[in-house]
Amino acid sequence: MSTSIVAFVVVLGILIFFHELGHFLVARLFGVGVEKFSLGFGPRIFGKKIGITDYRISAIPLGGYVKMVGEDPSAAVDPEDVSISFTHKHVFKRMLIVAAGPFFNVLLAVLVFFGIFLVSGTFILQPTIGEVQPDTPAARGGLKAGDRVVAIGGTAVQSWDEMARLIMDSGGGRLRFAVQRNGQLLEVAMTPVARESRNVFGEKIDRYIIGVASAGDVQQKHLNPLQAGVESIRQTYDVFKLTVVSIVKLVQGSLSTKTLGGPIMIAELAGQQAREGVLNLVFFIALLSINLAIINLLPIPVLDGGHLLFFTIEAVTGKPVNKRMREIAQQIGILILLMLMIFVFYNDISRIFSS
Repeated sequence: MSTSIVAFVVVLGILIFFHELGHFLVARLFGVGVEKFSLGFGPRIFGKKIGITDYRISAIPLGGYVKMVGEDPSAAVDPEDVSISFTHKHVFKRMLIVAAGPFFNVLLAVLVFFGIFLVSGTFILQPTIGEVQPDTPAARGGLKAGDRVVAIGGTAVQSWDEMARLIMDSGGGRLRFAVQRNGQLLEVAMTPVARESRNVFGEKIDRYIIGVASAGDVQQKHLNPLQAGVESIRQTYDVFKLTVVSIVKLVQGSLSTKTLGGPIMIAELAGQQAREGVLNLVFFIALLSINLAIINLLPIPVLDGGHLLFFTIEAVTGKPVNKRMREIAQQIGILILLMLMIFVFYNDISRIFSS
């Protein structure tokens, strides 16, 4: 339990720090004064004031905030503070300041993945066949355990994933396989067949297969900084895309809401990853950081996405959203977030009692 709590605080602290650092740095870049930079909510535990900014640690470690001069458009700003007031900056500068939080969370994920790939490289599952299932295209085509697929339809194959993708993309068309067996190169032809399977969301799909299983031959590939950079961006994009699709499917109802988790689930997972090792924990931080970025970009008032929505309306219409409309929208946003928090806590508690 203590490991989970410590890991939870560390993970959340890193995520919040990077998110708020994004807001802070871009605000200062555009000359906006920052009154408070807080990790956590509620009463101030300790901190240090430098210039006009109070850098503080607050009591409730479930978030953080950057309080800028003139942040509330309905509040009066002293004439001497107009030049450093957030509200008095151009709307596009305000949009960049708000968007910087989620952007820095994505940047954190890229940096974490970059470090992992640079230190550990990447592991490639080789296209070596470990088992040929009976009465399948592979069996009828003469493939055997130990065969290594080197090309399909003239396209070189470097990994098991590449082989699976080429078979899937065939659409059931006949394919010619170049296979290495005992130092000799052979050519065999076969037609993949469609089999019902399930994707990562548990949805039924038709997948084209030839009826083979991997030998589990994994090769480590060391990466130079450029390769690690490319792989880190690709990994971040893949996780970002998968998370967005998951949210869409949750809204559509095709993905169970039971998959949602809150602070308790995050603490448990953080503890598990910490016990597995530092590498697992930092990988988990990258995944959570991408999730935090996407959640904050949702067009819900009080979240960054809600502010961006208001500023977009202002940029299009040439005038800010009126005070009454903002207040109503923010009340609705707070209600939505409260309902979501209650729901994820319910899911967390249900998992505890069902385990």
